[in-house]
Amino acid sequence: MDQRIFDPSPAARPETLAVQPLLPGADLPLLVTPTDGALDQGGWRNLLPDIHAVVRDRLPVAGGLLFRGFGLHGDAPFRAFAESFGRPLLDYDFGSTPRSAVDKGVYTSTEYPAHQSIPLHNEQAYTLQWPQTIWFHCVTAAATGGATPIADSRLVARRIDPAIRARFAAKRLMYVRNYGNGLDLPWQRAFNTDDPAEVERFCRANAIAWEWTEDGELRTRQICQAVARHPVTGDEVWFNQAHLFHVSNLPPAVRDSLLAVVEDESELPRHVFYGDGTPIEDEALDHIRAVLDDCTRSFPWQEGDVMMLDNMLAAHGREPFTGMRKVVVAMADPVRSPDLPAA
Repeated sequence: MDQRIFDPSPAARPETLAVQPLLPGADLPLLVTPTDGALDQGGWRNLLPDIHAVVRDRLPVAGGLLFRGFGLHGDAPFRAFAESFGRPLLDYDFGSTPRSAVDKGVYTSTEYPAHQSIPLHNEQAYTLQWPQTIWFHCVTAAATGGATPIADSRLVARRIDPAIRARFAAKRLMYVRNYGNGLDLPWQRAFNTDDPAEVERFCRANAIAWEWTEDGELRTRQICQAVARHPVTGDEVWFNQAHLFHVSNLPPAVRDSLLAVVEDESELPRHVFYGDGTPIEDEALDHIRAVLDDCTRSFPWQEGDVMMLDNMLAAHGREPFTGMRKVVVAMADPVRSPDLPAA
């Protein structure tokens, strides 16, 4: 991976930009604003060298930057801003949530009903290849709620009970998905193809075990990391989606209904086990969720905001909302787990 923007060497902050904590007592995210006041549409292009310098110096430390007042409004300007860092924007392959493309490399944020919250997670931490960099852009702010809460994944790792952290790290995690059936995405949408041969090719390349069930549906299994080490900073981070994939994340009535109709938990639409196939203790997951809640930081979106996260250093989620809300996302800088065979 090209590491220019993640070079942790110190440098003076450009005078054209102000950088300060957005929230009291927390460096995540850092607020970046133009010192001469809000810019007109497109004015950010004149500050690109300074913007890139701030990203290079501050993102690996803070984990997230919020750009406000840069005259960024809409899908196309957002795409141009993300592309200005010189990385090809990624497609949303092997996704776990419904999203729609709004521009090349730009997607809607997760299309879950407005009344639902989405727990904190690192993007695609349930697989062996994920984006290092992720941008969010608020096109339309919700009437109420709708924040994108975040948390420092280094802090989460430190606060997880050492015995639980060691057990998760040693055993790793096995994610099981049964596509379609009304809960998980259809395999055609998750893999962006209607061709089973293309699905199998993707699975082979990404160390994913697959099988086609008797009813023609797809089941996959993949063993992945529970903790990871940042490839540039060396920080240990909590990096998994066990608390999201586990059946205990579902509302009790839904969970009980699903468990009543399957013979084995591996037949659930999605579930997670330790890497050796043994069940994860509910108590451990309760503890993990409590730590994530304690580490959560949240702020209200303003239209035109762009939040740039290092996806390994910062987790994100979504709060319920009312009214119209449009937040779009772009991703770049794919990272391959050391557990993934060489291409």
